[in-house]
Amino acid sequence: QVYLVESGGGSVQAGGSLRLSCTCSSSYSCMGWFRQAPGKEREGIATSDSYRTTRYTDSVEGRFTISRANDGYTLYLQMNTLQPEDTAMYYCAAGPYIGSSCAPGRLPFGYWGQGTQVSVSS
Repeated sequence: QVYLVESGGGSVQAGGSLRLSCTCSSSYSCMGWFRQAPGKEREGIATSDSYRTTRYTDSVEGRFTISRANDGYTLYLQMNTLQPEDTAMYYCAAGPYIGSSCAPGRLPFGYWGQGTQVSVSS
């Protein structure tokens, strides 16, 4: 059974930063983050493949940075210049995708965790 556990969420003011972490019980070629705000559809925001190639959706490009630990099991999301519209539940996902198939548009994919809440106040 595959499980993922996210952590690091919290409440911050606009302009602040948070760093999310995710630990996966298995190593997958593609890992990523997606989010879901109340009343809105899920939004894939960032992915990292086994070569550490990263892709971002436009809304977070330049503000968020996705990274993977060398062990391949841990994923991070550094979020800077947070805005109220970033408020959502954030989920980590993992799946067997490579190359251009490992992209935010494919999220959510494979397996994902229970999520961690991020709240940004103005």
